[in-house]
Amino acid sequence: MKSTITSRGQTVVPADIRHRFHLGASDCLEWIVEGKTIRVVPLPQNGIDAFRGRGRGGATERLLAERKKEREGE
Repeated sequence: MKSTITSRGQTVVPADIRHRFHLGASDCLEWIVEGKTIRVVPLPQNGIDAFRGRGRGGATERLLAERKKEREGE
């Protein structure tokens, strides 16, 4: 996909990308320069959202089970 830079230094994020990554007005993008390559990465609006879904899942259940075992051992 391509987009053009305007005389004011602005560009448009193609609609397909906006829809795929659920981007909208006032969302932030990080521009990362890697040698001769530029990567554009969407930033989450909430810092907590950056980590959501990265764990194994089931952390609450494991924590509750561990606490129950500790209580039973007392």
